[in-house]
Amino acid sequence: MSDNKFFANRHSTWGHKWGYKDSRFVLNKDRTVSMEGDRYELSGTRMPDFIPYIEEVIGIEINPGNTLTEVEHKPVSPLNINQVFVDNIKSEFEDDRYSFDDEDRLIHSHGQTTSEEVYKILYNQIKRCVDTVFYVENDKEVQRLIELAVEFDVCLVPFGGGTSVTSALKIPSSEQRMIVSVDLRRMNQIEWINEEDRQICVQAGITGSDLEDLLRKKGYCMGHEPDSVELSTLGGWIATNASGMKKNRYGNIEDIVENVTMITAKGTVEQVKPLSRASIGFKPQNILFGSEGNLGIITKAVLKIHKTPEIKKYNSIIFKDWDAGVQFLYNLSKTNFIPSSVRLVDNMQFRFGQALKPKVQGFKKIIGQIEKFFVLKIKGFDAEKMCATTFLMEGSHNEIAYQEKNILKLAKQHDGLVGGAGNGKRGYLLTFAIAYVRDFLTDFHIIGETMETTVPWSKIKPVCEAASNTLFELHKKHNLPGKPYISYRIPQIYHTGVCIYFMLGMSVENISNAEDLFSEIEHAIRRAIMDRGGSISHHHGVGKIRKDFLKDTLSDSSVELIKDLKKAHDPSNIFGIRNGIFAD
Repeated sequence: MSDNKFFANRHSTWGHKWGYKDSRFVLNKDRTVSMEGDRYELSGTRMPDFIPYIEEVIGIEINPGNTLTEVEHKPVSPLNINQVFVDNIKSEFEDDRYSFDDEDRLIHSHGQTTSEEVYKILYNQIKRCVDTVFYVENDKEVQRLIELAVEFDVCLVPFGGGTSVTSALKIPSSEQRMIVSVDLRRMNQIEWINEEDRQICVQAGITGSDLEDLLRKKGYCMGHEPDSVELSTLGGWIATNASGMKKNRYGNIEDIVENVTMITAKGTVEQVKPLSRASIGFKPQNILFGSEGNLGIITKAVLKIHKTPEIKKYNSIIFKDWDAGVQFLYNLSKTNFIPSSVRLVDNMQFRFGQALKPKVQGFKKIIGQIEKFFVLKIKGFDAEKMCATTFLMEGSHNEIAYQEKNILKLAKQHDGLVGGAGNGKRGYLLTFAIAYVRDFLTDFHIIGETMETTVPWSKIKPVCEAASNTLFELHKKHNLPGKPYISYRIPQIYHTGVCIYFMLGMSVENISNAEDLFSEIEHAIRRAIMDRGGSISHHHGVGKIRKDFLKDTLSDSSVELIKDLKKAHDPSNIFGIRNGIFAD
C-alpha cells in the first residue's frame, strides 16, 4: 500500500477519541490542567481553576490515582467476507484502495457519540465492525463499487470525518451481509472554481479547514464553520443538514450548496445545469440534505463562495442573568446589524470558560481584580447568575463599525457590560476544545455529552427548565454519585426562535453499564425537550439515537413517501446503515 495516501489508521488524529494526537488535556502533579500541543488557543496554557470548578459542579473529587483503564487490545468482530465480491475488488482496484486492517475497521465502525460509541470502544467493546474499508478516489470508482455491491449483495456505509454524535455510524445488529465502509477523504479537491460567478465545485471528502485553507489562498472563503470544522467533511454536512457558527452571514449548509452529486444504486442524482436558483418542479437535491447515508454516496457539490472579509473582529458582553441575555438576543434578531456569529452562554458555561483561563500574575492580575471588583461590587452583578454573549463580526470596516456601534448600544439598553475582544475571541475559539475536555474527564469516570434543539422564542425557558429538571430527577432516581451537570448556550438565532445547545455531565464511578444508563437519561431529556416545544435536532441529525422521536416530527404519509423513495431507488438496501426512519 502507498505510504503517501490517506489511511485513517495512519492519520494524525486519535482515531477513536476526538481530535489530533498532538492535542489533549492532562492533569499535572500540582492539580493544574494543561492542554498539550500548539494547535489551539488553549494550547500550552496551565489552568489552575479547572479541577476545582469540576469538583464543585460535579460534586466529586478528581483522584489522579483512580482512572478508567482503556482497553489495550480492542476486540474486533470476526470478518464477514463475501469472497466473490472481494475477489472482484482485488482484480479491479489497486491494493491501496482497500484495507482489512483491524484498527482501520474499528475506526470506521463508530462516530463520536459519547456513551454508545466512544465510551464503549475505549473501555468496553462495540458489537459489530465493518468488514473492510474502501478508500475511493473518484466518481468512477464510487460508481463501480456500488455496481459490485448490488451484484453481490454487499452493504455500503459512506464515511466522512467520523464526527457524528447520533450513532449514525453504529453498525446495525441485524445486518448479516458483508459491510464496506466507503471512506471519501481522498476525494478532497476543488474540481473547478468560477470566480466571476463566485461558485466552486468541491469533492465531498474535503474537511472544512482544508477547504477554507485552499480558498484563502485564492482570496475567498465559504464561511461554513461548524464546531467540527477541522475534521468533518462536505459530504457529512450535506448528509446531516449541518449548521455553522457563522450562519448569520453565510447561511446554513442548505443555503450554501447549489448542487449536489450523489451516486446511488440506480445512477447519479444531480441537477445537470446548476444555477443560482431555478423553479424546476421537484428538486431532487433537496432530498439529499439529511439523507444520512441511506440513499447513496455524495461525491461532490457546487458551493457559493465569498471574497475574504476585510477584517474580523470579536467582542463580548456580560449580562446580569440568562433572562436579560435572552431578551437582548430577541431584540437583536429584529435588527439589521446581526453579526456573523453571536452566542449566549449561561452561568455554568460562563464559569466553565473562566475555569479554563491561565493563572495571571503581576499587572494583569491587578487589572483583573479591578475589573472583577467593578462588575461584582460597583455594578452589582451576581457571580452565580451572570452570563455572557460573545460575537464575531466579519466584513468591511464600515460594516463592522455599524454592527459594533449598534450592538453595544442595544446591550446598554439591557444593562450589559462590554467584556472586550479578548474574551469574545476566547469564547468563540473555546468551542474547538470542548470535545477534548470530554475525553479528559471520561478518564475520571465522568461521562459528558452535548445535545441540541431548535425552539421558538416563547419556549426557551420551559425547554431549559424541563431538561434540567429531568436530569436532576433521574440522577436522584438512579442514586448516582455527586451532582449532575447541565449547562446551555444559544449559538444560533432566527426570526422565529433559537438553537439551544446543552452540555450534560455526571460521575458514573462504580455504576454498572454506565454508558447504557447515560443513554437512557439522555433519551428522557430529549423527550422532555420535545414535549415542551423543542425539535428533534438543529444540526446533528437523527442517526439512531433519535429515531423514536420521528413519529412526533413527520406524518405517517411523509414517512411512507421517504420509504417508497428508498425502495424504488435502493431496492436491495445496499445502503443499509439504517439511520432515521430506517433505524431498527
